[in-house]
Amino acid sequence: MNVWGKLKNFWIQTKRVLRVTKKPDKQEFLTIVKVSGLGILVIGLIGFILSFINQIILG
Repeated sequence: MNVWGKLKNFWIQTKRVLRVTKKPDKQEFLTIVKVSGLGILVIGLIGFILSFINQIILG
């Protein structure tokens, strides 16, 4: 497939994706923010606990 064919295929797929997607409403956005924030806190807490245990073990 030549470069123009690849670009045309990419453009067609891009238009299809943009047609299907939608802007989240306020409730959906707040849910995404809460879940993302909770995930960040959990990962940070796990890192803190592992670092704390490492400090205790290695002194």
